Amino acid sequence: MGTAQAFLWCEEVHGLGVRATANSHRKRYVFQSKIKGQSIRITIGDVSAWSIAKAQAEARRLQVLIDQGHDPRQVEADRSAAEEAKATALKLEKESRSVTVAEAWKAYMAERSASMKDGKPEWGERHLGHLRYFLQEGGVKRTRGRRPNEPEITRPGVLVPFMTIRLTDVDAEVVAAWLEKEATHAPATTAKAFSVLRAFLTWCTKKEEYRRSVKSNPCLSDEVKKKVPVAKVKKNDSLRRAQIRPWFESVRRIGNPIIAGYLQALLLTGARRNELAALRWQDVDFQWKSLTIRDKVEGERTIPLTPYVEHLIAPLPRRNEFVFSSPAAASGRLEEPRNPHNRALRAAALPALSLHGLRRSFGTLAEWVEVPAGIVAQIMGHKPSAIAEKHYIQRELDLLHLWHVKIEAWILEQAGIESVLPAKEGLRIVG
Repeated sequence: MGTAQAFLWCEEVHGLGVRATANSHRKRYVFQSKIKGQSIRITIGDVSAWSIAKAQAEARRLQVLIDQGHDPRQVEADRSAAEEAKATALKLEKESRSVTVAEAWKAYMAERSASMKDGKPEWGERHLGHLRYFLQEGGVKRTRGRRPNEPEITRPGVLVPFMTIRLTDVDAEVVAAWLEKEATHAPATTAKAFSVLRAFLTWCTKKEEYRRSVKSNPCLSDEVKKKVPVAKVKKNDSLRRAQIRPWFESVRRIGNPIIAGYLQALLLTGARRNELAALRWQDVDFQWKSLTIRDKVEGERTIPLTPYVEHLIAPLPRRNEFVFSSPAAASGRLEEPRNPHNRALRAAALPALSLHGLRRSFGTLAEWVEVPAGIVAQIMGHKPSAIAEKHYIQRELDLLHLWHVKIEAWILEQAGIESVLPAKEGLRIVG
């Protein structure tokens, strides 16, 4: 007595024994041997759970491993690690199958919204606005800006159908069926939403937590790509030279000077409708004759403030930060000038013309003045289309101003507005 533990060794199987420990009633089978000259002892199990025959068989198995040059302890550790890895993989696989698009989308938005490039948010407010529009709940009654044959209640956003689907279920067949259905309602919107969906699924394939759910991007399959609606340019959605005068005469009769000024400035700057509507007073430099436009492509661009456009905006009321303000709109700026514009078109007996058609008209009418294409593209905020434009030509604002004034003067001439002359007390129209 007095020893901490005692052993009873098996005479039949070398190395197998029973260990008894002081102050404990439990007895365990152990196996003792040597590996590369070092003694090892492995606990097999409690004698109440193991029969002698099974303990002997286990001891023989362990000795075989040693004879083969393996450490039984390492073999057991490797087996446990493999089982744990398998269990973890099965768990992750099960979890990945339960992840919905909405859950992954939330993580996608959080990461990409915070992404910065050159010190600026990589996603602009315009892009975020598109994403919100694609996921709007719908069911809201339209109060303004309703198009012909458009329902009184707003439809759910075009990407809403995906949100409740499991991410693993978004395959080529699902995306193709969605394209077919949505393209019948709004092909242009569907094409834009498709590009957003494609970017989202590409992001998922690169993320460890979603890679198991989306092993490949279904939007890249040929079956899907051939169903994406092709953007079509509206035919005849541009003012012809002979239509300039009646258009100006009718628009200038609009009772609201903010809407009348906005529509004329839209034509004379070639800006996108939301770019110009979001113009702030701080973006207008009356001294150096420039406008800073919040550009959806480059972030912002500076274009000339031409004489007639200055004449249009200088007297507008400064109710808030926006040049084209609207007290009735929640945003504080002009939101929907289509109805007044459509009424002006009907009054002038002119064919239908979209607000984007005014931007298209600027680019088309500029050809009458034989303006270099790169000048027009830079004013309108188009991406450079040639190597020289991208890397070598950097035009100063004064050069843009020279050509932009020529474009404006020619359009005003066709409209019957002779000129806009600066005066000490301000600007005035002659003719």
